[in-house]
Amino acid sequence: MLPRADAEEAVQEALVRAWLRREACRSPEAPLPWVLEITRNEARRLHGRQARRSSRESIDAMALAPQTEDEFSDTAVRVTVEQALGTLAEADQRILRLRYADDLTQVEVARRLGVPEGTVKVRLHRARRRLRGLLAE
Repeated sequence: MLPRADAEEAVQEALVRAWLRREACRSPEAPLPWVLEITRNEARRLHGRQARRSSRESIDAMALAPQTEDEFSDTAVRVTVEQALGTLAEADQRILRLRYADDLTQVEVARRLGVPEGTVKVRLHRARRRLRGLLAE
């Protein structure tokens, strides 16, 4: 559950998004379900962003503390993923970083790259598949 201030921020952002994309509403005579879905998605996005921020802060704290066997293993996994990302084509790296490192939605990635959202979905699927293949090796 989001704190009140965060919930208010999610609602405000959702209303702005709904207003900007109002032509996409399939039932303009009864837009409430559509607006509620946008609001839920925005709350999830905000919650995920906060979780990642909190995770980064704990990673910074862990860097100062002595590491255990499991923590060395986690670090090795992160390094392996970074190395695998580095071997992907530049386009694959860019789309994965925009989506996951920069925490952009697929719509936002599409706007940033100037391509349709469907193209982003396909490219993300293929880039993730290539990354999985590299990590399996």
